[in-house]
Amino acid sequence: MAEILEAKKRNTAKRSEVNSLRKAGKVPAVLYGYQVENTSIYVDGPELIKTIRSGGRHGVISLNIEGNQQNVVLTEFQKDEIKNEITHIDFLAVNMNSEIETSVRIELLGDSAGVKDGGVLQQPIHELSVSAKPSDIPESVQVDVSSLQVGEALTVGDIRSQYSFTINHEDSETVASVLPPRQEEEISTGEQQEPGTPENVEGRETKPEGETAE
Repeated sequence: MAEILEAKKRNTAKRSEVNSLRKAGKVPAVLYGYQVENTSIYVDGPELIKTIRSGGRHGVISLNIEGNQQNVVLTEFQKDEIKNEITHIDFLAVNMNSEIETSVRIELLGDSAGVKDGGVLQQPIHELSVSAKPSDIPESVQVDVSSLQVGEALTVGDIRSQYSFTINHEDSETVASVLPPRQEEEISTGEQQEPGTPENVEGRETKPEGETAE
């Protein structure tokens, strides 16, 4: 069952109104998408956070705009990193029977066997574009790397069959790999000289032939 979040319409998009809403603990937002007109709204900040934590980042939300409920998903949001607060959010109205495209984070599970042997785990991509019905969008795409050995890689093709939703990437794209252990660089104390008597020895003066050191 979708989480219910109360929302109210905004009359204007003036900066003064937006700032007043934020000071009051509200989050300005925009609703757009399936069978709705673009609508400026706002929601309560603490209630928004509670809803996201309960239903997940990609969970379906029943947005109640002054008595009119609409199934939506969160698409984009802006955040004040200093205050750690969401400052604006976009809600996409969805048809529950139609697929939508969105990005989902990749979660690597397990301790790689190759890493235990000294290898270095690499993750070239951290999100996957997927297509699914709103209620089937996962919170994350979980990839088990525990059996991954040094020199091996997991690709999109290796994990595609594990999920019912569509992954919009080429099979050859690497999700995770384990590189060989890094070789320690030998620290050189100077250029290597030809065999024989050195031209100079550190810490000791040398004299031309026929002269002796005093």
